[in-house]
Amino acid sequence: MPCVSPDGKPTASGLKTLNAVKDGAKTPKEISEATGQAMYRVRSGLRELVKAEFLTEMSGDYDLTDKAKEVL
Repeated sequence: MPCVSPDGKPTASGLKTLNAVKDGAKTPKEISEATGQAMYRVRSGLRELVKAEFLTEMSGDYDLTDKAKEVL
């Protein structure tokens, strides 16, 4: 299930992931628990969201970019 649509906007799944990180940086495990998504889906989505510049990754924690904050 893609997290970023062809037009570059987050999909419903992408928004679910971004909302899980809204209150601060989280690990993939914490995002998985917050969204109820399997780890493989979370990791795949995180890669997409980082590539689309909605998230940043530092030391295994993912946080929102300004671009993501604009869409939330």
